[in-house]
Amino acid sequence: MAADPTTTSLLELTGVTAGYGAGLILKGVDLSVARGQIVCLIGPNGAGKSTVLKTVSGLLRNAGGTVVFDGEDIGKLSSRDRLQRGIVHVPQDRSLFPTMTVWENVVMGAFILSDQALIRRRVEEVAEIFPIVAKRRTAAAGSLSGGEQKQVELARSLMLDPALILLDEPSIGLDPKSRTSVFASISTLASDGRTVLLVEQNARSGLAVAHKAAVLETGRVALTGTGQSLLDDPEVARLYLGASAQGRAESLAKSV
Repeated sequence: MAADPTTTSLLELTGVTAGYGAGLILKGVDLSVARGQIVCLIGPNGAGKSTVLKTVSGLLRNAGGTVVFDGEDIGKLSSRDRLQRGIVHVPQDRSLFPTMTVWENVVMGAFILSDQALIRRRVEEVAEIFPIVAKRRTAAAGSLSGGEQKQVELARSLMLDPALILLDEPSIGLDPKSRTSVFASISTLASDGRTVLLVEQNARSGLAVAHKAAVLETGRVALTGTGQSLLDDPEVARLYLGASAQGRAESLAKSV
């Protein structure tokens, strides 16, 4: 999936450092996320992928560098202020209220809104994008499969009409069929004009849906390119895609 070079940037990280306590996890991250595109971060455990998302959403403040969203330096804004500006963070862990219905869980995504008519309109629009919201409307969220729960989480993230959706490991713990459904849903978000910054341990699936991708290593961006170019890169295949010797040879043949 080729990136459009004319697309304007929505998010810019420049020289970003961040960490916990005295230790830095991010050691100078430079990353650009264009409007309406899916950008996937891959890399080894501990490289700082989830920390990037937390730094963008405001769960963690950057110690240095700049985080610019829609032309504004948001580095000193609270997570709520960033949410109000259109940045929604969908965490790795399941975050639905299991005893509440699917419909109630989705409506909870509009918790900072007070306009009830707007909330009703939004949830109906979301149900058109994610049919499971209407189909399983009265079901307890805890009764859904892992893949279905993740789709409901994605649906809930749209209730504030976000400009940027941060997704942390959306396929973790899912079976292959559920994983396919979730990534199809992510592609739908981009088709609807949303911008997605995605962290994904299943690198092959993440790269397959991404317009752009970046490899994080030891707190820095080591490599960037289109999702397809990184899929075809033999070194990326060797390190992150679990490629077989034959697969690596095929990738190498494509690159020469």
